[in-house]
Amino acid sequence: MSLFPSLPLLLLIVVTASCIETENCENVQKTCPVIACGSSGINGLPGKDRHDGAKGEKGEPGQGLRGFQGPPGKVGPQGMPGPPGLPGQVGQKGDPGDDLGKEFTSARSRLKCHLYFPILGLIFPSGKKVGEKFYFTNGEKMTFDEVKTLCAQFQASVAIPTNAEENKAIQDIASGGAFLGITNEETDGQSVDLTGKRVTYQNWHDGEPNNAGSEEHCVTLLVDGTWNDITCSASFVAVCKYSA
Repeated sequence: MSLFPSLPLLLLIVVTASCIETENCENVQKTCPVIACGSSGINGLPGKDRHDGAKGEKGEPGQGLRGFQGPPGKVGPQGMPGPPGLPGQVGQKGDPGDDLGKEFTSARSRLKCHLYFPILGLIFPSGKKVGEKFYFTNGEKMTFDEVKTLCAQFQASVAIPTNAEENKAIQDIASGGAFLGITNEETDGQSVDLTGKRVTYQNWHDGEPNNAGSEEHCVTLLVDGTWNDITCSASFVAVCKYSA
């Protein structure tokens, strides 16, 4: 069989199919959206106002496991102190100390005394030590109140002899008489020290004390070592006593 007689028929079939395919494609392009047929484009530019949208409502907490606690934050500034609290109740009285505590206190006092003596000796060259007591003077004459002030500056007291040896020591360093830490102003003539304790050792001059003019309430140690009552406004050498 020959193929040539059929050639015109074959060409006719090919042309007809081509036209049908072209028409179908054109119809699809007219009815299909561009985004479905073409490739996806890039994101557009933001709107004109360029502001973020409104914040959405807070969502419900998640149902998962709770995470680990984070590290502590920085310490904040210290707050203002609160008002003072009410005073507490008074505690019970403690037990009395033992002999060891008393010995320690006594030893500490003796040590303080021994360390302080050399210092007083440098400040007041006119001084004398009798037992655990040190008597010193600056050699100046003062009223009784001024003598008390001077002695208090060195944690000392106005000299008071309690026996003949101490009386002699005060006599040796004082020239022209010295005030003693004795008064009878508020005790009806009874001699007491500045703490109100009665004086047991006494070495009065003959006829003394006589409280002449009812104004002699202080006591001075005379050059010969005996005592005499005198007015407190008079001026005599200041002699102080420092003891352990």
